[in-house]
Amino acid sequence: MSVPARQQPDGLPSRLAQKLLSPRCRLAALLVLLSAAAISVVVYEPQQYVTGGLPAHLSGGLAGVLFTVSYGLCTAAFVPRPVLNVAAGALFGTQAGTAAAVVGTVIGSGLAFGLGRVLGQDALRPMLRKRWLTTADRQLSRHGFRSMLFIRLLPGVPFAASNYGAAVSRMGWTAFLTATALGVVPNTAAYVVAGSHAASPTSPLFLAAFAFIALSGLGGAVLAWRKRALLGGTAPSTAPSTGPSKAAAPAGTPHGTPAAGSTTSPPHSTPVPASATASATAHADAGNGPYGGGVPPS
Repeated sequence: MSVPARQQPDGLPSRLAQKLLSPRCRLAALLVLLSAAAISVVVYEPQQYVTGGLPAHLSGGLAGVLFTVSYGLCTAAFVPRPVLNVAAGALFGTQAGTAAAVVGTVIGSGLAFGLGRVLGQDALRPMLRKRWLTTADRQLSRHGFRSMLFIRLLPGVPFAASNYGAAVSRMGWTAFLTATALGVVPNTAAYVVAGSHAASPTSPLFLAAFAFIALSGLGGAVLAWRKRALLGGTAPSTAPSTGPSKAAAPAGTPHGTPAAGSTTSPPHSTPVPASATASATAHADAGNGPYGGGVPPS
């Protein structure tokens, strides 16, 4: 006869691990990491190591790899991307600088997306109660690639906010990274071109890049203003019906004649009380007699 194994009670290490892996503790760890990153950016200014020029012993592919990795870390630590894009153009030129900036953007956004998905999603999703938050979450979850591509193409959207907002939704990794890699190319290239020709601000390429940045920003602001109802969840209002609709009468129908198939009652019909009908019937029966009111036969 087999004896079932006795289940051992959970010990202190197990309960402590469950507590540390709870959604609230993971969210607290994410907030601590983000706060530390923001403080490091303010105190140490890590962007100066990227924008200040490369060391003398670094050149070629090694310098590009180091810059790309540093770009991704700085992006995850809330360093403004336009500053890094201009630095990429000034250090590597248009083509190599654009490639390094785009790859670095994908690395930084993937790092932020992973942190938000692992540490913050379970704790933040139950807090999506406001109407515009639920609308945004539904849009990102159902149309991940299209929504993220639109966000990346739209200038002025905070990069870190879009990363962590997408992480809280149910958007997939592939849709997020692919849309990011494609959507950041136009504005990134414009900033890189401006950085590579910053020494000659009157050159046609610099002026064209500056004009593209300005016009794309203006167009993005106008488009966001016109699409504001998307996150507001507003829907066109329809007037409630006050009664059954009347069928249209065909041409040539006299006034007052109901149309074919209409169930409307005749106009000016007054209901007769039941008591008056019963009284009139009894009076007629009493006066007419069995012979219908005539003289009985002799």
